[in-house]
Amino acid sequence: MKKLFSISALLLLAAGSAAFTQQAAQQPAQQPAAQQPAQQPATQQPAQQPAQGAPGKPESVEDRASYAIGLNIGRNMKAQEVPVNVELLVKGLRDALAGTNPALTDEEMQAAVTSLQQSVMAKQQEKMKVEGDKNQKAADEFLAKNKAKEGVKTTASGLQYEVLKEGTGATPKPTDKVTVHYTGTLLDGTKFDSSVDRGEPVTFGVNQVIAGWTEALQLMKVGGKYKLYVPPALGYGPQGAGNGEIGPNSLLIFDVELIGVGDPQPAAEQQGQTQPGQTQQPPQGEQQ
Repeated sequence: MKKLFSISALLLLAAGSAAFTQQAAQQPAQQPAAQQPAQQPATQQPAQQPAQGAPGKPESVEDRASYAIGLNIGRNMKAQEVPVNVELLVKGLRDALAGTNPALTDEEMQAAVTSLQQSVMAKQQEKMKVEGDKNQKAADEFLAKNKAKEGVKTTASGLQYEVLKEGTGATPKPTDKVTVHYTGTLLDGTKFDSSVDRGEPVTFGVNQVIAGWTEALQLMKVGGKYKLYVPPALGYGPQGAGNGEIGPNSLLIFDVELIGVGDPQPAAEQQGQTQPGQTQQPPQGEQQ
């Protein structure tokens, strides 16, 4: 979840979407309007009206599914900044659905897709590096000032924390499970995740989260509340997380309340194993 879709995955989505459309909407695909759109004015094609800004929504299941598939492909391509010729993209879909001979050989198509993938990946990597360098600089500057703030403690690893409320219960070990409430924000104040907002605490293993959390939890006692300032190296590093919600080398700020140590209550055990910044799961330590 913390990586953008790869170009190959996007192309698989396009291929899968085309296959789904062919199976779920075979009848519309066999109609003259679907077979010969390039030969007729767009105003004669009901399916082309949304592209012209015509009012109304697709009504049938097939039409709605077709629109949804196309929209998802377009959104993914836009998110990845993939340069495509929309007319030729649509022509490729139509040719495949109509069973006409492709305009390119398999070898030509593979070469073109490979070249595009390499180009887009290079641009993404450069963009990530620029953003990562900017975020790292901002994190370093913040931490340098923040360590002088009254009440802020800095560990040997560079983790900074404030004790908002000292606990009186047990201190977890690396192999323990803990139940916590937390809210995570970025340096600019953007909230990317919160068990508090969901109204339900989360249970996980101390050694199954990001390094900053693993270290901080072993400093806490049950009942305690800490504010953590997690440097990029102890968070998600240069790859970021959360489908772009957490950028590369982002400093992470967490308000954490340690509720319990040990096996969770049944309600807490039902927490899903999703990724950070999404639903019901604290920051994962394994940066996949």
